[in-house]
Amino acid sequence: MQAEEWCCETVGRRITAPSRKGWLESSCIICNNTHQMIPFHVDFAPGSPLYEQVVYAATKAIVSGRLIPGDDFPSVRVLSRELKINPNTAHKVVTRLVDVGLLEIRQGSAPVVANRPAPSKDEKTNLLQSEVEHLVVEAKRLRIELDDVQGAIARHWARLTLKTEGKSDSSKGGR
Repeated sequence: MQAEEWCCETVGRRITAPSRKGWLESSCIICNNTHQMIPFHVDFAPGSPLYEQVVYAATKAIVSGRLIPGDDFPSVRVLSRELKINPNTAHKVVTRLVDVGLLEIRQGSAPVVANRPAPSKDEKTNLLQSEVEHLVVEAKRLRIELDDVQGAIARHWARLTLKTEGKSDSSKGGR
């Protein structure tokens, strides 16, 4: 599947398609520049350091299985260019991911996702810490009781479970 977007180098369009590395590459149809795209999404938000946000997004992609052991990870240069962050920040991201054992650096090539045991339940749960904290803060701000929050979560969980199993819950209306 191909998608069009505007080339960051010129005003030309670029066509995006999967590369042999498993993540997206795009080529500008005017300048023929090739751009490697990051295999995870980062929503930069004020209040926490950029490198922590990128580390979190990359960790989430690895722990969730979107990036698997042996997959190439973007180089410092690619991270810097595509995320529009300072190369020192990109280097800090890669170093942190290597330090925690999620990436390996092989001589003469880009970093790769490390071969490691399946993520534990605690590792997966820790990825949700900031979202859970945000939910709790908002619920307390709105003075919503814990039972009501748990009920809402259970309903959403059930609705999403039905969707992933290919069933629909038409009796509920909604989306």
